[in-house]
Amino acid sequence: MAHEPLRERLHGRERELQAIEETLDRARDGHGGALAIAGDAGVGRTALLEAAVRRATVQEPTVRTSGSRKGKAFRVLGTTGVPGETAVPYAGLHRLLRPLAGEVAHLPPAHRGALATILDGAPRAEPFVLFTAVCELLGRAARNGPVLCWADDVQWLDRGSLEALAFAARRVEDEPVAVLFAVRDGRRDPGGLAGIHRLRLAPLDEDASRRVLRDALGDAFDGACDGAARGDLAEEVVDLACGRPLAIRDLAAALTPGQLSGAAPPPRALPAASTLRALHRRRYLRLPAGARRLVLMAAAEEWLGAATVARAARADGIGAGDLDAARESGLLRFEGEGVTVRNRLVRSSLWADASREERQDAHALLAAALVQEWQRPRRLWHRAAVSGEPDDALAAELADAADAARSAGRYADSWRSWQRAAALTTDQGTRTDRYLAAAGDAWASGRSRRARALLRHVRPAGRDGTHAARAAGLRGRIEAAAGSPAAALPMLRDAAEGLAGRDPEAALHALMRAAEAADASGDHRAYLEVAGRAASLDLARPAPRTRLMLDHLAGVAAAIRGRYREAADRLGRAAGLGADVTDPAAGTWAALSAFALGDGAAARALAAGAVASARRSGDAPAESFALMVAGRCEALLGHPPAPIAACHDGLRLARATRLHGHAAEHHATLALTAAFNGDGDTARGHLERLAGTADRLGLARAAALGSWAPACLDLAADRPADAAARLALPGGAGLAHPPARLLAVPHLVEALVRTGEHDRAARAFEPFGRWTDGPGAGPWPRALSRRCRALLAGGDAEAEEHFAEALRLHEAAGAVFELARTELLYGHRLRRGRRPRAAREHLRAALRIFERYGAAPWAGQARAELRAAGSGDDAFRAEAGVAALTAQQAHIARLAAEGATNREIAARLLLSPRTIDHHLRNVFTRLGIRSRVELARLIR
Repeated sequence: MAHEPLRERLHGRERELQAIEETLDRARDGHGGALAIAGDAGVGRTALLEAAVRRATVQEPTVRTSGSRKGKAFRVLGTTGVPGETAVPYAGLHRLLRPLAGEVAHLPPAHRGALATILDGAPRAEPFVLFTAVCELLGRAARNGPVLCWADDVQWLDRGSLEALAFAARRVEDEPVAVLFAVRDGRRDPGGLAGIHRLRLAPLDEDASRRVLRDALGDAFDGACDGAARGDLAEEVVDLACGRPLAIRDLAAALTPGQLSGAAPPPRALPAASTLRALHRRRYLRLPAGARRLVLMAAAEEWLGAATVARAARADGIGAGDLDAARESGLLRFEGEGVTVRNRLVRSSLWADASREERQDAHALLAAALVQEWQRPRRLWHRAAVSGEPDDALAAELADAADAARSAGRYADSWRSWQRAAALTTDQGTRTDRYLAAAGDAWASGRSRRARALLRHVRPAGRDGTHAARAAGLRGRIEAAAGSPAAALPMLRDAAEGLAGRDPEAALHALMRAAEAADASGDHRAYLEVAGRAASLDLARPAPRTRLMLDHLAGVAAAIRGRYREAADRLGRAAGLGADVTDPAAGTWAALSAFALGDGAAARALAAGAVASARRSGDAPAESFALMVAGRCEALLGHPPAPIAACHDGLRLARATRLHGHAAEHHATLALTAAFNGDGDTARGHLERLAGTADRLGLARAAALGSWAPACLDLAADRPADAAARLALPGGAGLAHPPARLLAVPHLVEALVRTGEHDRAARAFEPFGRWTDGPGAGPWPRALSRRCRALLAGGDAEAEEHFAEALRLHEAAGAVFELARTELLYGHRLRRGRRPRAAREHLRAALRIFERYGAAPWAGQARAELRAAGSGDDAFRAEAGVAALTAQQAHIARLAAEGATNREIAARLLLSPRTIDHHLRNVFTRLGIRSRVELARLIR
């Protein structure tokens, strides 16, 4: 279509473009309408109007019938509000209607006279006559084809023009006329657009903002800096712009070569020539002096409580009128008991334009107003900022405050205090220590970009290898979670080498992070090298945490090499040590050890403990990592839909803290979980969000889970051949992550068996069988192994033995959904073996579980098997009986099935126990059962 390039240019505005196109299409059909596009300055209102004009002037390729308006381009009329013409009556209408001057002569005399006075420059017509004349003129103009009228910056239109256009816009429903308004949100609401649908423009999201930045920079962005620097720069620009496309373009145009290369820090404010920055400055300068001081105070401090504002107002003579003026300016946001600047874009613009004296006055006022003991670090900083000179005494006080905040888990406070202490410190070594502490705490608080910016201040002396290694280790941790694990791997290995001789415990921790990065990127050769280096560290008398890390690395390395007996021993020891550690990272690694063994109960318990520990400590990346592992354990150890909670919590946290790698892992796990249930729409939604990120960041593990999900959907939709083809794809086209490929073997075996390829299925099963046959394997993988053996068995007796053991192991593992899948496969085997009565028992059990989880495709397969097993209506006798119960009987039956006693049910329903007993006897009779056990089986 001709307008597709338009959609590509306007990123993140698909909903708005669709609304505009629908308005234009209705106008082409002779059913006009109006739309008011409302949004903040710089958010893209004018761009949408321009897009509408381009779309309207495109000649549609198909003309339906003679005289039809379909296919015709619009005649376009437009006007723009100008501040200098706001007081000029009908100035905007004059500009809009001038192209139609020739049509005026064909109007009735009253209308002709009213419009002539407008076009001649002497407006004296009665408003109603003029307004109806505008309607008549637009209708006449539309006789030869549809008409688009647009009005930009409506907030600056004169009152008469706005009222006339809005009057006409509300009356074009039977005319081929579309009317579009664009109005800026803010203090000056024109108020004349009542009755016209408003399309409110929100700021662009992060992905759309990145695309706008890429368009603005073109090849300069890709060619001028490496991946990490490019990511830092893009995130900083996107965050500063606050979703305003105009701000993104202004910032992009002003980037220096040093900023593009990563040698210079990113911009901290809009360029001086920016129209948005000028707008904020004008709003600020229009305020009275007291209101300006209040606004700058808010710009100097992220959030001001009401008590602080009151103290500052009393001390500086800021009156109620000043507070009202500041509130009405649109520069501040009043939230409950406090006040803050509207957004970072406004804050940075105001601070950049403030003079040195204005900034010092704001700092001095805050230093006097922040009197509470808990405000002491901020008070110290503002005192130091007044002088602007280094002060080691104040720096030491700030460092003490930072250390106390860190001990309390208040990383959002501690990193700022460390940063301010570092800025006031004269000694280079101490300053470097404090910047490192600030970066580490900023990272722990979830501010990855701020941590990277602080690391740029770390400049170790020539032979200071420890500081350099610590900085490299933190860069690697940030890159592994927020960027590319492959890029993080050499950083973390270098950090470990730099620390090995001085602090082997810290070196081991860096190697653990390197191993995780290697696994996430699918580089298992590097994993083996990392594990070997860890084993060579000189670690005298290792503590439980240290032994846990060493055992985990050695166990996973042994599993990669196929030495499953050794792997089970080392991983079992690591999982057992999880109870002896409180560090959330160590707890997460213990959970991963239990996961590798297939011990679902231990893995879930350890992962939940790690999540709780991370939350108590306030460490956001540790919590995100623990949630990622908790979701993976739940999803892959047979407990859908439980991972929804852990993954959604983790996804929200990862997005908020910009941990893109963790977010991609959560999307992959959620996609796989939905695919297990056969929920195609949900799975595909997560896969769409995963696709670009996984490729861009090299996330092989997440990509492998994402590749597994469509095969699960194929199995749920009874397309085993498609599932087998997907799972058997070689290399990067399929499951390019060996552990994920191993975990997917039961699905591959099932798909191949169902397509009659038993020999291929047997070969595919061999590595999985070796893993599960080894010591230490948990009930979950052994249950899947038994199911595979049952599918591969040649004789019915052998198959039944494996199926029965698989069901027992599923129950032991608590893997309810996999139990249902095994029941379905067992029932299918029995039906094919001409044992329909035995088959129906297993198929009904599978159906109940699938229905409980809302797994519609699997439930459909179970029903089809039941029908094939000759169940007819009799198979659903019990279900029909439940449906035939009275509401009271059904309620009592459900409570009894859940385990409530007669007395408990009576107390809950305000009935007597004897009445409950009477109802239950009737329920049993109607359902043809004799015990509560049978009732629980039926209803659950």
